[in-house]
Amino acid sequence: MMKTYKGRYKVENPMKYKGDHTSVIYRSSWELYTCKWCDRTPDVVEWSSEEVVIPYICGTDNRAHRYFMDFYVKYRSGEICIIEVKPAKQTKPPAGKRKTKQYLNEVTTYVKNASKWKAAEDYAATRGWKFVIWTEHELMRMEILPKPLKPLKKMPAFKKKKKVKKK
Repeated sequence: MMKTYKGRYKVENPMKYKGDHTSVIYRSSWELYTCKWCDRTPDVVEWSSEEVVIPYICGTDNRAHRYFMDFYVKYRSGEICIIEVKPAKQTKPPAGKRKTKQYLNEVTTYVKNASKWKAAEDYAATRGWKFVIWTEHELMRMEILPKPLKPLKKMPAFKKKKKVKKK
């Protein structure tokens, strides 16, 4: 299981940040790496974290909620994306033993996320933007995440030498 990291990100290029650059929060190491990437990538001309808020109706309780997008990114080309950073496992419907507490929890989370993502797609489309989900696969392909360390070679089992008794 991956440990989650939370903290404040100190923006290096405040002129690129859209919103309050003094209170940028990251809620995972992946979000921290994405903040650094947005801040340092010349092709990104404007970005923000959790500054775009999208209203949505959740499929779990049929009530109105607010979805704080992980990232807003405007590229030099003029393209604008709103981005959710999420583990790939959480982007697919859960598989497992039905009626277990864990399975029901995963179903509820998935329905809530699907409700958010539908609202984000609609919100982006009405503005000519794109909504994308970046999983660990995209983050590695884009070289936002550092390359994983190569596993160490497996060492042969240690065998104790038998002592030879002298007669």
